[in-house]
Amino acid sequence: MKIYRRVIPKIAKDVLRSLLVNKAIEITDGRRDEAELDIAGVFVEYLNNVEQLNNDTKDALVRHGFTQEMYGKVKRSLATNRKLIIDTGAQDFILERVLGALFNSENVEEIFAEDHELNKMISLSLGKYLGVDEELDREVRGRLKNLREGTAEWEIEYSNLIEQMRSQKSL
Repeated sequence: MKIYRRVIPKIAKDVLRSLLVNKAIEITDGRRDEAELDIAGVFVEYLNNVEQLNNDTKDALVRHGFTQEMYGKVKRSLATNRKLIIDTGAQDFILERVLGALFNSENVEEIFAEDHELNKMISLSLGKYLGVDEELDREVRGRLKNLREGTAEWEIEYSNLIEQMRSQKSL
């Protein structure tokens, strides 16, 4: 799973918009930006933890005199010790954290949906941005100027164009 830091604000905005449109949550009046920051904070914290894990793995390799072939094993070991999920299961790990942030946020007035419904809505929003860098996102959005963002038609076209562009660029 690859999340680019530059698209985190877009992910947070899209997740919150999806939850609001589906009437899954209610935001405290005038606190939408803060609620987006609560969600974005989960992604930033995760990426910071993964970055720290990568740095600590490199340090451990040098400190113990291991070869580069041991990188994956050492990284997985450190991640397990830190209870940080990487690779398989990372998306579920982040979803759990986002749910926790929603339930603990002072900016979220009420949550009306069940956890599994929230997970589904958040997953759909998140899926659009996994592995999508800013340049690709900007190019696709440029092609969709004739559609209003947030509509079902826009969402479908966005997903289709992202897949087409990934295929064309072998991403």
